[in-house]
Amino acid sequence: MIDPLNLATELKRPSRSGRKAKGDGHLRRAEILRAAERIFIDEGYEGATIRKIADEVGVSSTCLYMHFRDKDEILLEICTAALEELLALNSEIAALPVDAVERARLMLRAYIEFALRNPNAYLLVFCSPVVAGTRERPTTAKQIGDKCGERFLTVVREIAAEGRLKTGDPHAVHQALWAACHGLVALMITKPERDWASAEDLTAVLVEGLLFGLIAD
Repeated sequence: MIDPLNLATELKRPSRSGRKAKGDGHLRRAEILRAAERIFIDEGYEGATIRKIADEVGVSSTCLYMHFRDKDEILLEICTAALEELLALNSEIAALPVDAVERARLMLRAYIEFALRNPNAYLLVFCSPVVAGTRERPTTAKQIGDKCGERFLTVVREIAAEGRLKTGDPHAVHQALWAACHGLVALMITKPERDWASAEDLTAVLVEGLLFGLIAD
C-alpha cells in the first residue's frame, strides 16, 4: 500500500526529455494515459490540451493522435479503466462464501487500498467534475460505476435482511459507508503533507469503527 506521505511524489510530473523515438504501441499508449492523468489533475479538463499531453510524453501531437482521437477519449479511458479495476475487486469479494459483514469489511478496505494505489485516477473519477465537460456522455464509465455501487449495496441489503443494521435503511447505510471511506482517502491524497498515521492503521480504525457503529453482532 502506498504511504500517504509519499503521495506528493506520486503526483509530481517527471522531467521532460525531448522527443522520444517510436516504441511499442501498447507501452506508448500506457505512457500517454499516465501523463494525461497528471495533467488533467493539475490543469483541469479545459487546461489539458493534446499538445501539453504530447509534450509531457515527449512525442509529437501527430503521434499522440495515432493512439487517441482526442482528449475526451483519453479521459474516458482513464476513468473506465479505474472503474473496471474497482468493479473486479468488488465482484470478487461479493462472490466469497463468507459472512456478509466480512464481505462488507473487505469491500471497504479494498476501496481504500485501491484509491491510495491509484491516486491520480481516483481524483479524476471521484473528486473532479472534468468528465462533465467532455463532448460525449461517458455512459460506459457511469454504468461500471453503478455496478460497483450495486455490488456493495447488495451486501448491505444482506446484512439488513439478517436484522443486523442498528440504524438506517440499506441505501442510506451504503451511501454513508462509501462517503466515509471517500472522505478519508480524498484527504490523504490531497493533503499528503499532514502527519497522517499509517494507511493501514487509519483504514482499520475507520472500517472497524463504522461497522461497530452500524452493525449488530
